[in-house]
This record gives sequence, C-alpha cells and structure tokens, in this order.
Amino acid sequence: MGESWVNHWERIGVDLHLELSAPGGRRAALTGALREAVRGGRLAPGTRLPPYRSLAADLGVARNTVADAYAELVAEGWLTARQGSGTRVADRVEPARAAARASRKTPPRARGPRHDLRQGSPDASSFPRAAWLASYRRAVQGAASEVFGPGDPAGRRELREALAEYLARARGVRADPGRIVICSGFAHALRLLFEPALAKDEGGGPGGAVLRGPLAVEAYGLGFHRRLLRTAGVRTVPLPLDEDGARVGLLARERGVLLTPAHQFPTGGPLHATRRAAVVDWARARDAVVLEDDYDGEFRYDRKPVGAVQGLAPERVVHIGSVSKSLSPALRLGWMVLPERYVDGVLAAKGEREAWASVLDQLSLADFIASGAYDRHVRRMRQRYRRRRDRLVEALAEHAPHVEVTGVAAGLHAVLRLPPGTERSTLKAAAWQGVALDGLSEFRHPLAGTAHDADPAVAEGLVVGYATPPEHAYGAALDALCSVLPPP
Repeated sequence: MGESWVNHWERIGVDLHLELSAPGGRRAALTGALREAVRGGRLAPGTRLPPYRSLAADLGVARNTVADAYAELVAEGWLTARQGSGTRVADRVEPARAAARASRKTPPRARGPRHDLRQGSPDASSFPRAAWLASYRRAVQGAASEVFGPGDPAGRRELREALAEYLARARGVRADPGRIVICSGFAHALRLLFEPALAKDEGGGPGGAVLRGPLAVEAYGLGFHRRLLRTAGVRTVPLPLDEDGARVGLLARERGVLLTPAHQFPTGGPLHATRRAAVVDWARARDAVVLEDDYDGEFRYDRKPVGAVQGLAPERVVHIGSVSKSLSPALRLGWMVLPERYVDGVLAAKGEREAWASVLDQLSLADFIASGAYDRHVRRMRQRYRRRRDRLVEALAEHAPHVEVTGVAAGLHAVLRLPPGTERSTLKAAAWQGVALDGLSEFRHPLAGTAHDADPAVAEGLVVGYATPPEHAYGAALDALCSVLPPP
C-alpha cells in the first residue's frame, strides 16, 4: 500500500502520516511504520494514537490488523495501553535523534548575564496581561467579519482614530487619522521612508524612495538605524551635540534631519526650545523634512513632558512612535504621523496587503487606548521607573560619588561619565562579573569629530538601562555595577 494520511481524530487532535510500503504483510508494514515514527521522534512520548476502528478505516486495513500491530508494540515497550486512556507512545521511549544528541559531547550552553543593565528594554514582567487580554477579547468579539480579511496598508481605522486622539492629548501632535500610517516599529518606518518601493515607476524600474539623503543624524544614536539607512543608499552626516541637544544651527544642505528631541538617545536631555524653532525654520527654508523619533517621550520624571516638535510644523515633520518601550517590543506596533504629501508614497511602499502588524493586535491596542488602560499603564510604569532611577542615583552617590550621572530626567537609562581611557576596561570587568552593559562609544557615529569642546564625542562612559532587571534582582544588579566602576 502507498502512503496514506490519517485524518484529524476527535479524541486525539493530531494528524499522523504513515507509509505502509515496506515488504511483507500489512500488519508487518504497519508495525514497522509505527515503530519508525516513534524511533525517529515524529511520535513523541505520550502521544495518543487513533482507535483501532479509525486507523483501520483510514488505512484501508482490517481492524484486527491494527489491533495486532498495537499489541506487538505494547509488548515490545514502544506503546502503552490503558483502559479509558487509549493507546499512547510510552513515556520512557527516547527518540533516536534525542539519544544521538545526548550521546555527543557538546560544550555547555552559554549562559546569559547574571545582571542585564543594557538599554532599550522595558520591564517585561510588568506587561499588563489582564488588561491587554480584556482589550483583545473585546476587540475580537466586536470585530466585523471584514476584519479577518486582507488588511488596509494604512492600518485599522479604529487604531488610527485612537492614536490621533491620544497623541494630540498626551504629546501635542496635530494629526487626523488619514495622515497616520501603522507600522511595526521605528526601523520599519525608516525602511518605508527610505528604501525604494517595490512598485514600478513609469520607466519600468523599481519605484523611488519616499525620502532621500543626505540625512543629518545626531552624533550619538543607534548604529542599527545608521546601518539600515546605509543599506538603503542614504548618506548620514553626524550632527554634534551639547547640553541643549543637537546643534541644528550646523545644518546645511542635507535633505532632512533625524532627531530624538524629547530625550536625546543615548546622552539624555531634550532639544532646547530655541533649537526646536530653529530646526523647523531650517526645514521650511530648505524644503527639508524633520524625522522626529519620539524616544522616551512618555517617560519624563522631573517636570512636565516635552511636547512633540511635530506640533510646530505638521507639514515639515514626520512624527514616529511605537509601544516598544511603553508596552513591549513583542507587540511590533508603531506609527508614523506624516505630512500629507508623503502619505500616498508610504502606502505605495507598504503595498496593498498589510503584512507587518497584526490586525487583531491593532484592534486590541485601539481598545487599550480608548478604554484608558494605556494611560493607566504608562502612569504606573512612570512611577516604577522613576523609583528605579532614584535607586540607581542613590547607589552611585554612596559607592561611586566620583562618577557623574547624566540623562536621568527621562527615559529608561542613564549615562555614567567615566575618566578617559577607562570605558573598555570597565566593560571587560563588568562582563567578567556577569553584568551586561553598553559603552557610550558604541553609539557614536563613525564620522563624528572631536573638535567641539561641548561635543560628548570626547567623553567615555556607560549607558545603564535600569528597566530590564526584575524587581527582586535590581538591588544585586546595582551592587554589581558599582563594584566594577573605576576608582577615583
């Protein structure tokens, strides 16, 4: 008999593929096929096999043939049979592949750090599971049938409406839902803006990108974003920083500038009000665009949050945000608030089908925002992160008062300034003690100069994330951090 597929069994809930092509009778072929499926690991220990009648009907063999095959494998120890529990693969059977892996001498799996103080991640244990589940349930139960079809490239209208209201209220953003495009995060937004569209242009070639370089970027930022832009063929020009943020007065012939004005990443501090006005004036005069990464915009501790630059000039600023810090990077949900002239280009780059952000997650986030659960979660996490920030500052004041701490007015990380020539050795000492940290120099643009006295490119330091460690381990993480800092 050739190969056969066993259909879904009501009591088992799995499908089983068997090939009865071995020489000999059907009983021998079935016994061999089952034995090989168990030995090879396709039937895991504890898997329940179909009843005699079902398997016999699907394979086109006599019921007694199946019963005899099962009985033989039970006698050999491959299967077990109990009244009321059916026939199952024996728990003690070890598949050949697993046995082979166990027999090989392999080095022990590398363990993660004992204390993770790297930047960029929120407290994963604080994800609002119950509130999110409630929003998800309401969203799915109330969804129209069309929700489960192809998505809208712009994103669900429900989420765009909720975001328009929230961003106006909490961040000072001026937008209507028609100018909001849902994406899967900041990196996805950059791809949609700068990578050539898959749609063909009038000449038959790939469509052009929505935006082009050269692009000014802050002298310190995520290298991943710079690499993404480089891959898209965009030349980036580093913009020096000082205590008032990016020195936008040095902007010249660039076609745009990428800023983190709410809380400069990673050095900290907002873009000064005069420079906010200046960069908008520059964009208008040069017919350029400002890309506003609203990094840490919702987590400000010592005074009222700084509003979005987009509110000053909606037609000159692309405002980009996400829930990767406020909720979880696992959700893969972000948004762009676009000048009207860019909306069609971004939608063309995205394509006709929504392939990036789950529609059900979009509807859940819309409900989460509209119900007030998002505001409550952000306020609760703001208080928690502020307490963690305070504990970090207090520990450093007690154990390492010679280390300057900056960038602590907002966000989920702090910058520890170190004496020249000590960053690399401190990172090595931290790794030896099982403490994961980021060095400040890792975020420096490779073309950033050192000619400006106020430019932090001349400094060394650590970027310490205080959100990631679980609450019970945070004190030990701070102790480990202080133990590896260089002496005065």
